[in-house]
Amino acid sequence: MKVAVLTLDGVFDSGLSAVLDVLHSANALRDQLETPPPLFDIDTVGVRRRVRTGLGHVVETTPVPPTGGLDGTDLLVLPALAERRPDALVAGVASTEHQAARKLLARARAERVALASSCTGTFLLAESGVLDGRRATTSWWLAPVFRSRYPAVTVDDTRMVTTSDGITTAGAAFSHVDLALAIVRAHSPALADVVRRFLVIDDRPSQAAYTIPSALAAYDPLVSSFEQWVRARLADPLSIAAAARDLGVSERTLQRAVGRTLGCSPIRFVQDLRVERARHLLSTTDLPVATVARRVGYENPGALRTLLRDRAGLTARSLRG
Repeated sequence: MKVAVLTLDGVFDSGLSAVLDVLHSANALRDQLETPPPLFDIDTVGVRRRVRTGLGHVVETTPVPPTGGLDGTDLLVLPALAERRPDALVAGVASTEHQAARKLLARARAERVALASSCTGTFLLAESGVLDGRRATTSWWLAPVFRSRYPAVTVDDTRMVTTSDGITTAGAAFSHVDLALAIVRAHSPALADVVRRFLVIDDRPSQAAYTIPSALAAYDPLVSSFEQWVRARLADPLSIAAAARDLGVSERTLQRAVGRTLGCSPIRFVQDLRVERARHLLSTTDLPVATVARRVGYENPGALRTLLRDRAGLTARSLRG
């Protein structure tokens, strides 16, 4: 399998190294299997011969010309860009600096080369148009910006890795490891298991356990006000209609704002806030689940246990109560 790792100026250092380390480890460990799968043929490519990473390291690449250069390539992997400011990220991926990369991604897609990216790299995929009409994930904390910028893409920011029509995307920065392992798994599930064990990589199917609801809500003033309204009443039965009335908007306006910003319904967001508070109480106190459930608005602790299991990431103590 021929894999080209597209390395651009400002690449996220650990993102690049994680992809390369996992894929080269897969090559080194394939002899652990009775029937080894074919080697990955890995090349670090770029739109120029020499690039500088986000931390200033120089990386030599195989330049890909404006036309051609992808012959025989099965997969083009784009590690993230080392930009943490949403406005600067959007401006960067749309700039003339990355025009050649956008054209390369669009050409790869037209030639049916599989694509993969993680974290901020998914913005460059979307900016090139290859994600239109497809499902994708991205860094959970950038999801509101992504939804606003690329409405033609269906975003599921709870997923760690998702694949849609030959394009694989992954979540926040260190999900580059999950992305690379998914590439190995598609090549050989048995080899992926060996790599996972040798590198001590846990299965992490969801980003939900890492999400901070207030960080997402802050992208919209109405959603932020709704979050504060809910937090002040977490132990009480809540009505979305009452929330809208107290916030001075229609229920439909509130639903649209939450959906546009968070990609979910107001009820789902209330559940997220309750799960967040429950997790905090279960990890920092000795309160039984029944007491915690009442403090976050559930008379039946079974309902809270179900939510916790669904969202994953809970300790065995949390679920035992």
